Amino acid sequence: MLNQAAEPALPRRIHEAFLPWVASHPDNIALTDEHLTLRYREMPEAVGAVAAQLAAAGVRSGDRVLLVAENSVALAVCILAVSRLDAWSATVNARLSDREIDNFITHSGARRTLYFGTGSAAAQAHGQARGAELQQWPVIGQIAMGPLNIRTEPEPVFDAAGRQPAVLVYTSGTTGAPKAVMLSHANLLFIGNNNRRMRGLAPGDTVYGVLPLSHVYGLSALLVASMISGATLMLVPRFSEAALAHALAMRGVTVMHGAPAMYAKLLAWSESSGNALPAPHLRVAQSGGAPLTPALKSAFEKAFHLPLQNGYGMTEASPSICQTRLDAPRTDCSVGQAIPGVEVRLYGAEPDPQGVGEIQVRGPNVMLGYYQAPELTAETITRDGWLRTGDLGRIDADGAFHVVGRSKELIIRSGFNVYPIEVEQVLNAHPDVVQSAVVGRAVEGNEEVMAFVEIAKDAQVGEEALRAYARERLSPYKVPSRIVIMEHLPAAATGKILKKELQRMASTGY
Repeated sequence: MLNQAAEPALPRRIHEAFLPWVASHPDNIALTDEHLTLRYREMPEAVGAVAAQLAAAGVRSGDRVLLVAENSVALAVCILAVSRLDAWSATVNARLSDREIDNFITHSGARRTLYFGTGSAAAQAHGQARGAELQQWPVIGQIAMGPLNIRTEPEPVFDAAGRQPAVLVYTSGTTGAPKAVMLSHANLLFIGNNNRRMRGLAPGDTVYGVLPLSHVYGLSALLVASMISGATLMLVPRFSEAALAHALAMRGVTVMHGAPAMYAKLLAWSESSGNALPAPHLRVAQSGGAPLTPALKSAFEKAFHLPLQNGYGMTEASPSICQTRLDAPRTDCSVGQAIPGVEVRLYGAEPDPQGVGEIQVRGPNVMLGYYQAPELTAETITRDGWLRTGDLGRIDADGAFHVVGRSKELIIRSGFNVYPIEVEQVLNAHPDVVQSAVVGRAVEGNEEVMAFVEIAKDAQVGEEALRAYARERLSPYKVPSRIVIMEHLPAAATGKILKKELQRMASTGY
């Protein structure tokens, strides 16, 4: 562990994170995608020129700028340029619906909305539908810009990094009202620096960036972490098993972040296609965003001869809360101990016979609050600063945490508690199952367990065979009453399974 007393002071804003490397490693690649590559010596000019064009377009300090995009160098530069103006960026994935995009534009009060059409037909279509004008931008090429919102007012600007919002991250909007998490510069820089220290990021590392920058994981653990470390961030707009395999084999990737579903699909692709998975430079593989199962961890480590690290977080915590350690590989699927500098506790665990309680966190990773929602903020953060995650966990004697599910996802069947993750781990261990998701469904006087399962290509396993498999490994009350086999489970761009959609399907008698 590095001596904290020797640590350099963190910058005040996220756009300053890369500055030390401009002098010390000017020719190292900072950002790259299939259209554009920027070296560290080119970053100040690129960010400054884009910030100047944004300012000329009417963007002021305290304004919100909505960025409709998929991962690209142009998007990363714009996020940093917005920071330079002390405005707030709100990146939303271009694959969202028209209604969702309109909701985010309205809710954020965006002064300008930019549509990054290069490499993203979805972003281009959104821009065309809203009359955005295609413009030439310095260094980063063509981007469409929507009309100026003359009615919006700028928010207050604070010099302190811990008070000034850097980004809005939308965590809902598919159903119901949008919910936007305000993350400060200090939030993102703390998590970026934590990732640098815990994963040993340094100049010479190449980070594979397929997790979207519209998600906090991509923002802090990929973009900010890479910039603060002098590493290269390889930005990829969409996940592809073949593209990831090629990058691991041929493009010098040293650090990989992914959701469990991405790793599961990569391994299934390798098996079905007969393609090997060489990764001669890979030294860190990190799983996050969804529960990791023993079967997937074992299969990955057998294929890559490398521990699959695990972690736990949420958007409101920027996102990291717990992480496993490189110097202490685990054989289980614990999410590890609390990251340095934060406090984590289990609330209400002592009365529970299994030691299960709500995970709560306090520290420099906790959000400023929800934008324009003070009541919701007060419900989520206690007066003494504890963030209520809504997740249930237990803790080992060595301080490592295990996430057992969300409090709202707990299924009570005939008076017994069923944690969906336990059932999912059993189903995911079946050789023909790629991934699964378990939800509860209300029935008269009770609640039943329902599973949605994605099986491997060309697999012939059916519902009864999977139920029999589960019956051999689970208590009777935990065995799903119904197992629905699907070609693909609904998922976000991060690979995280959309359980709310599955719960809706279950409630309608799917």
